[in-house]
Amino acid sequence: MSKREIYEARTEELLTPIVEEYGFELVDVEYVKEGGTWYLRSYIDKPGGITVDDCEMVSRRLSDILDREDYIEDSYIMEVSSPGLGRPLKKEKDFKRSLGEEVEIRTYRMVDKKKEFTGILKSYDEETVTIELDDGTDQTFSKGDIALIRLAFDF
Repeated sequence: MSKREIYEARTEELLTPIVEEYGFELVDVEYVKEGGTWYLRSYIDKPGGITVDDCEMVSRRLSDILDREDYIEDSYIMEVSSPGLGRPLKKEKDFKRSLGEEVEIRTYRMVDKKKEFTGILKSYDEETVTIELDDGTDQTFSKGDIALIRLAFDF
């Protein structure tokens, strides 16, 4: 496992009991470098949505644990937030919850002369994702070809 994966897994392990205590869901943890700065981001959710106060409660608890455990070598900024409207589907539970919902898929390379697709999530497994396109046909994508898959939202 890479350093990034170790930090994400350890943070998820420490954060899960806190999130569950409040009745929230831990959506994702990521350790990423942006503009020369490392960020440890945790995304939480609950039915009806997460508030700023919810994020603050979890952030304070996590911060104390991170200070005590001190397992991340680099300096970083810790953030706790909502996954937002365009919530990415990353884990099995995300795909399961989103069956029958409209999703957006972006691929790394052109597929049928396009890189962006929208449709209803019909099925998934460890290797593939299938959506029903607007014309009623099904399109199956290899997960390795998908750069991003998230819930679609209309304004």
